[in-house]
Amino acid sequence: MSSNPMVRAEHIVKRFGSHEVLKDISVTVERGQVACLIGPSGSGKSTFLRCINHLESINGGRLWVDGDLMGYRQRGDKLYEMSPKEVSRQRADIGMVFQSFNLFPHMTVLENIIEAPTRVKNVKKQAAVATAMQLLDRVGLAHKAKVYPGHLSGGQQQRVAIARALAMEPKLMLFDEPTSALDPELVGEVLDVMKGLAQSGMTMIVVTHEIGFAREVGDSLFFMDGGVIVESGDPREVLANPQHQRTQSFLSKVL
Repeated sequence: MSSNPMVRAEHIVKRFGSHEVLKDISVTVERGQVACLIGPSGSGKSTFLRCINHLESINGGRLWVDGDLMGYRQRGDKLYEMSPKEVSRQRADIGMVFQSFNLFPHMTVLENIIEAPTRVKNVKKQAAVATAMQLLDRVGLAHKAKVYPGHLSGGQQQRVAIARALAMEPKLMLFDEPTSALDPELVGEVLDVMKGLAQSGMTMIVVTHEIGFAREVGDSLFFMDGGVIVESGDPREVLANPQHQRTQSFLSKVL
């Protein structure tokens, strides 16, 4: 087993035009850990998450996943961006769950889950179906395998989206505010699935407004504001006793 951390980001800078969204972000997440990113809208949390799997290219710094430089090849001191095909190969090991569920509406739940393993990883259909049914059972939706997404609640669709990401057997899961589009009464069922994943040892980075989840499940907490990490540490300590005035102000509004 590799001794590398699962994610190591060093001095990440990201600009959109002249607007610097990420300013010198450094984060380390060890394998098997759950890291939670919190902070106001527009603080750069989702952008940082998208940089990890190279959905966004970076303007400065270095980012490694499981010891591999993401999205770039280094020659001497220079970085050269990989081809889309090479990046896709790297990305196949990283699951991502978005706010919107992004399920294919014309495919059943089962078809949605087996699509990527059969097409991208050339898994035989029979094996993909067997895995998909196990995953659906894990998220409590085995009875919905033949249903189309339009007939599911938002919480059920998000649980299918998690099962679909897991079908690729990722070593890292990224969650971008996975419950923010859900009605309040549906949030718990998605968080329960994520807690189960954490207990099974999955490395996870979660952008979330669910402070209770961060406190209960997180191994580390990063508070971001204005494109920088203002404060980080053990979630229970940071939430109970924030040191920085910006963290205090944010938490006073959400707790």
